[in-house]
Amino acid sequence: MQFQSKKILITAGPTYEPIDPVRFIGNRSTGKMGIAIAEAFAKQGALVELVLGPTHLRPTNKNINCHLVETGAEMYAECLKYFDTCDVAIMSSAVADYKPVEVASQKIKKSDATITLTLEKTTDILFELGKLKKQQLLVGFALETENLIENATSKLIRKNLDLIVANYSSTAGEGFGFDTNKVIIIDRNNKMYNFELKQKEQVAQDIVDVVEKYLK
Repeated sequence: MQFQSKKILITAGPTYEPIDPVRFIGNRSTGKMGIAIAEAFAKQGALVELVLGPTHLRPTNKNINCHLVETGAEMYAECLKYFDTCDVAIMSSAVADYKPVEVASQKIKKSDATITLTLEKTTDILFELGKLKKQQLLVGFALETENLIENATSKLIRKNLDLIVANYSSTAGEGFGFDTNKVIIIDRNNKMYNFELKQKEQVAQDIVDVVEKYLK
């Protein structure tokens, strides 16, 4: 098995940032892609630590330790537990970029008046891990609505990544909620791997294969 005993850290799914006890800021991520990546690595003998945001989906492979979190802060704290000793970190989760400055302790009642939420940035997990990176191979994701290559490449450089998996969110069959995806993987030297639209399980195997090349 090509990843026998390798330690892989993966994040998947959305994060939810509470507004009050019943409402939150989040996104449409289901975690399908990240879970498929975790399963693909586990099949190759890897020991996978999967930090999973709110989703009804769960991995099945016994080599996957699943750590359930809700907020970006919880996801970051969980990643810090495993990042230092992992061989590869793949941050495929869709972390909410902003959170409310104040969280109401009780449900906010509906009224005729408008309400204003003051938001602050959440911790940029990928950026922080990029600063901490030593021997690890760090892989990020870029979901874009325009200028895919430019935005993904900028993110790769800015966050000190080794690889970035890029795809559009506005094309049929790609992005959140679909069983399929179409990705481009870009490395630090601007080498690009272009893949056709395929099932996310197949996309996950493509990612595993590219990661293996760079570990060597």
